[in-house]
This record gives sequence, structure tokens and C-alpha cells, in this order.
Amino acid sequence: MQVEVWSDVVCPWCYIGKRRLESALEQFPHRDQVEVVWRSFQLDPSVPEGETHPTLPALAAKYGTDVESMRANMARVEQVAADEGLEYHLADAVSGNTLPAHELLHLAAEHGKRNALKERLLHAYFVEGRPVFDVDSLVPFAVEVGLDETEVRAALTDRRYLAAVRQDGATAQALGATGVPFFVVDRKFGAAGAQPAELLLQILERAWAEANPLVTVPPADGCTDDSCAV
Repeated sequence: MQVEVWSDVVCPWCYIGKRRLESALEQFPHRDQVEVVWRSFQLDPSVPEGETHPTLPALAAKYGTDVESMRANMARVEQVAADEGLEYHLADAVSGNTLPAHELLHLAAEHGKRNALKERLLHAYFVEGRPVFDVDSLVPFAVEVGLDETEVRAALTDRRYLAAVRQDGATAQALGATGVPFFVVDRKFGAAGAQPAELLLQILERAWAEANPLVTVPPADGCTDDSCAV
């Protein structure tokens, strides 16, 4: 069974959603047969590459509120994250274009390192407060999970995974995703937002039941529900 998750590496609800999916999988008896695939989704692709800006005032302006109200909203999200074991520092964050990070995740996928890199980037941004927007900031995280620095720099320079990132975005749009995280199981069942682990578990169970219907085979040379007669 395949679980695809569209998300962005600077989406606070995406890291929360990742933890909740992991909790659901821990309770799912067939978790060893589930493949989790992380798909690319940019929350704000309009940000010029190479530029960064403080997140707090930018979000306040975007939603037409004052900085202190936005700070309070961030604090509420931080508490939700804390309930999942994550220590956020949202008010101190900076924002930028995440396209290079998504390209790097596609490179990591070719080496079987996508899940590890996804976790590393989310932790670096939200817990450690480190940037994830350009080649120089991304290289250390890539090397940590086992990727080759020379290959990483070459891939991000020649943009060989740009088309793959664009395709992920187009697929998300075709599936009706307007925000992230967006969970899709076997391209049949979906859930938008950082849903509770209990709901995600229900989706996993439903998808499994549909893909593996119970088949009853009549007994051969055996007994029925009645006692056997010799």
C-alpha cells in the first residue's frame, strides 16, 4: 500500500502531520507493507529564489492582521506541535523559496534517502531555526543523510529535478489539493490537513480492507460447524 504526502518543508502543519501519520502507522498492523512517498508542494512559489525575509511580519501582512495577533496565532501552532513532541520557534523564522529543497528531495529519492532527508529538513527549519533555501544551506543536511556533496551541488545547479517537482505540483492540483499536508492512499482515499492520527489510521484500515478483501474458501476434507461424524 502506498501513502503519498504532498507537503512543503516550511509548512508547520506538515511536520505535525508527519508525526501524526507516523503515530497512525505505529498502530497499523500492516505498516511493514506501507510505502510512504513524499511529494513536492510549494506554498509560495512566487518568492524570488535566493531571497529570504522574516516570516512573522510577512504573514501578518498577508492575512491583514497585526504582528502581535500573528505572534499569538503562531504560539497556538507551537503548542499543537509541542503536543506531538516538536519544539517550534515560528516567530523567529525566515521564509524563502523552497524549490531547491524539493529538487534535492527528488535526488535523495533516487538514493533511497528521501524519508531521511525530509525529516532532516523539517527538523532543521522548525526546531533548529536553520535556513533551507539555497545550495550552501542544503548541502550539509544532504551529506548528513548520506548523499554526495559533489552530486548534490551538480544536481541543484543543472536543475535536473525541476520537472519532477513541477509534476508533483500538477498532480496535486489534479487530485484537488489546495493546501498541505495532503495525504493520498493508493490514489483512492485522501485527507487534507494535519488530521488526527486516529483518522489517518481509519483511512489506512479502509484502504487495506478494500485492497485485501476477505475470501472464504470451503473446507476440503474437514469438518463443518457441526461436530464431525466418523
